[in-house]
Amino acid sequence: MTDARIEGLRARMNENELDALIVTSLANIRYLTGFSGSHALAVLTAKRAYFISDSRYTLQSAREVRKFRRIIGSLGLMEDAAAAKTLRGCRAAGFESDSLTYAQYRSLRRLFPRIMFRPTSGMVESLALVKDAREVACIEEAAAISDGVFHDVLKFIRPGVTELEIAAEISWLNRRRGAESDAFDVIVASGPRGALPHARPTARKIRKGEFVLLDFGSTVRGYSSDLTRTVALGGAPRRLREAYQAVLEANESATASARGGMTARGLDAVARGCIRRRGFARYFIHSLGHGLGLRVHERPRVSALSPEVLRPGSVITIEPGIYIPGSGGVRIEDDVLLGGTGCRVLTRSPRELIVL
Repeated sequence: MTDARIEGLRARMNENELDALIVTSLANIRYLTGFSGSHALAVLTAKRAYFISDSRYTLQSAREVRKFRRIIGSLGLMEDAAAAKTLRGCRAAGFESDSLTYAQYRSLRRLFPRIMFRPTSGMVESLALVKDAREVACIEEAAAISDGVFHDVLKFIRPGVTELEIAAEISWLNRRRGAESDAFDVIVASGPRGALPHARPTARKIRKGEFVLLDFGSTVRGYSSDLTRTVALGGAPRRLREAYQAVLEANESATASARGGMTARGLDAVARGCIRRRGFARYFIHSLGHGLGLRVHERPRVSALSPEVLRPGSVITIEPGIYIPGSGGVRIEDDVLLGGTGCRVLTRSPRELIVL
């Protein structure tokens, strides 16, 4: 696994005429080395691979890191990289422009004055687009945990319970079922607050006759799931029920159409067309989905603006939504593994409206 990733990255370095790549994104470091800690640097050259951290991670890195020479330093990541002569013989080195800080860049220029540094973007991420069997298994396990959490939390939702209490219950259930952590901050939005796509839970008490939107994920060995369901607490306004049917149709149509080889914007258009035909076009205010892996949001971006071609082996979310100011919102989100002729749905919670 690691060998293939290293050689794949070296091929991309060669295409970009780089003698080395300095990797600072912790998700990318984990993808390449296996290290799950919070302080590290990786340097890859044509013939050598270095992992750098400090003494807090001596034991952990010895257990996790493979195929990289480990350097446990004490001077600072960039300084330890210079002391170990990791860029010896290199003329042009790339750095990850999305994660390297300006202070770190200044350190590179000071410590390696003879090297030409070039910004790069997406070099490791392009490798991570296609998941191997182990990665898929981790995401599938995380999805199964989320499905179980959704089933369990339904028993907790009733009039008078606050959004914050529901969010806390979800987090507790996540760990009880074996997740390492929440994949992201739990979203619980009730009543008119459902019109906020990324609403933070509040002390608002949920009421009968409202929709409650739940968006949460589980993490297993670093890999995440991402599940959204919207439930009704007793009867709900007709307009919101109509919105629910529009979102359900969009989710199911996009899922039936999803496959490797189609464009991301083509898949987005399938769902957007369903919602437009039902008269809710102006209320679908975000993209259809995103890639899923060591990051909750990663490539590909499945949006109306993305010309990217979806690839078999990618895991993406399909999450159409409708958000009506003053009334509420609906989102139904699933995780799917793309194949050459279709997709496999990894999340299995019911999509039909559940009335509690």
